[in-house]
Amino acid sequence: MKNRWAMTTALAAALMVGTTGCTFDAEIATNIPYSPSDGTGTVVGDVAVRNALLITDDGERLNLVVSLVNRGETDRAVTVQWEGGSGRESERILVDGNDTTQLGGPEQRQIVIEGVEVTPGALYPVFFQYGDEPGSELLVPVLDGALPEYELYVPSS
Repeated sequence: MKNRWAMTTALAAALMVGTTGCTFDAEIATNIPYSPSDGTGTVVGDVAVRNALLITDDGERLNLVVSLVNRGETDRAVTVQWEGGSGRESERILVDGNDTTQLGGPEQRQIVIEGVEVTPGALYPVFFQYGDEPGSELLVPVLDGALPEYELYVPSS
C-alpha cells in the first residue's frame, strides 16, 4: 500500500512539474515595459517624455503632442529638435521641478513642424535633450485628425 501511495505522489508531482515547469523561466508579460497608447516615450535623465505623437491634416504641418514629466527637484530646459523644411530646428521648453508640461493641445503651447511631407502612419524622428544629459531620438508616430479624439490637435493653417 505504501508503495502505491509513493508512486501516485511521484506521478502527480512529475505531472505537475511537466505541465507547469515551462513557465519557471518565462518572462512575465506584465513586467515588459511598453507605451500603452498611440504615442511613444523615453526617459532623458530626470525628464520622462510621455505619449509623444504628431498630428497632421495634410502631411506638411505637424503638431507635436507630448507630456514632459520632470521627476527631479530642479527646473529643466528641455530642447526639442527636428528636421524641418528649412533644416535642423529646435525649441526649448521649461519644465518645472516635480511638474508636468503638456504641449500640443488647443489651449497649450504648440510646436508645429512645417515644410515637410509626411504620410500619416509614418514615423518621424524628434530629439529630446537637456543640460549635459545624453539625449534621445524618438521615432514619433504621425496621425491624422480622422479620429474624434485627435481632431482638436490638428494644426490650424
